[in-house]
Amino acid sequence: MGNRLYSITFLLTAFLLMLMPAAARLQDDSTGLVRVFEIDGAIGPATSDYLVRGLGDAQAEGVYMAIITMDTPGGLDTAMRDIIQAILESDIPVATFVSPQGSRAASAGTYILYASHVAAMAPATNLGAATPVQIGMPSLPTDAPEEEDAGQPEGTTAMERKILNDATAYITSLAELRGRNVEWAVSAVTDAATLTATQARERNVIDIVAEDIPALLAMMDGLEVLVNGEPMTLSTEGRQIQMDTPDWRTEFLRVITNPNLILILGMLGAYGLIIEFYNPGFGFAGITGAICLFLAAYGLQLLPINYAGLGLIIFGLILILAEAFIPSFGILGIGGIISFVIGGIILVDTELGVFSVSLPLLAAVTIAAAALLVWTIRIFMKVRHQPAVSGIDTFIGHTGECLDDFDKTGMVKVDGEIWQAVTDTPLEKGDRIQIESIDGLELVVKKT
Repeated sequence: MGNRLYSITFLLTAFLLMLMPAAARLQDDSTGLVRVFEIDGAIGPATSDYLVRGLGDAQAEGVYMAIITMDTPGGLDTAMRDIIQAILESDIPVATFVSPQGSRAASAGTYILYASHVAAMAPATNLGAATPVQIGMPSLPTDAPEEEDAGQPEGTTAMERKILNDATAYITSLAELRGRNVEWAVSAVTDAATLTATQARERNVIDIVAEDIPALLAMMDGLEVLVNGEPMTLSTEGRQIQMDTPDWRTEFLRVITNPNLILILGMLGAYGLIIEFYNPGFGFAGITGAICLFLAAYGLQLLPINYAGLGLIIFGLILILAEAFIPSFGILGIGGIISFVIGGIILVDTELGVFSVSLPLLAAVTIAAAALLVWTIRIFMKVRHQPAVSGIDTFIGHTGECLDDFDKTGMVKVDGEIWQAVTDTPLEKGDRIQIESIDGLELVVKKT
């Protein structure tokens, strides 16, 4: 009995040992994926949320490596830094690949490329021009210009130099971390330098020039990188590729962070609440207006907002709506339109066109507000010139009867009521009179 038990135990152990390589291969298959993310267009809150969540999920699921394909003109500084922080803290290697051919990694894209464990580009692509956009704008002349720092663009102000120095230090630290060309990184920021893929490889700005992702995987195989300070030799050739597509949250953020939509939602929200307060009904206008305002506020807090611009927009809306309730013959309305236009132009604190309010849209909204203003003034003027329908002024034109003889002041009866009246012509009892005007509580009358 004991020998049989030992035999069974031996066979089970041998069987399990035979299964271990297969189990290891199954585990390697489940965790050996290379997940591919995509940056296509300007980098904003939606892009950073998509990549930060995606890289976190990839690490939690045990993905072997992440690749970010990139074609971007740049983006918001806050969104770029969120992405870079996620890459630097990643437990898996992250490769950034400027692809397909004809793509670019300008401005914020250059920083992300420098931060990645592996930097790669496809042929006929370029990177660089990483100067903060505010520095590229001409500065206003001053009576006493401040002393300029050596090596910085001519005419930069103290604030511009701070921005430039911060950007230079940031990309320098990334270059030193990844062992890439520091000198060129600085020139990309200070001089807006650019490079082609071949030039970038020759100058140690990137690691690889590859045609596509399979070629990139083959060329990364055996490359040694540092992941959280620990050396790691990549084993990438032949690994399965899994594409990661943006979900509904990313698409929602991409829509809600559009400044044009935020402006429209703000207008709809304001008018919805005013309509509800002015003409209470079933609450549809008020509920819709409140939802629009909340959505606009959510989108605003994700963008670098100029609070002076936001304040001007709110003040302008208040003046425009005040014109509808307290007509001032256009003074409030015109001031509100001017305030609204200026606020819309400076609402988002960035020079990137994709995150700025569209001037045609701003013009359309302004014309609509002006039309509302003109309509309100016309309605007010029309109401003002209508005859009175209540009060003592409605007596003008009515007729009555003299109650006694008088040549200046006497008593008359009008619509069954007795009033004191004055006249310029003598009147006798029983004469018919007509009211010409009213002076206090006296009726100015004449004989009919």
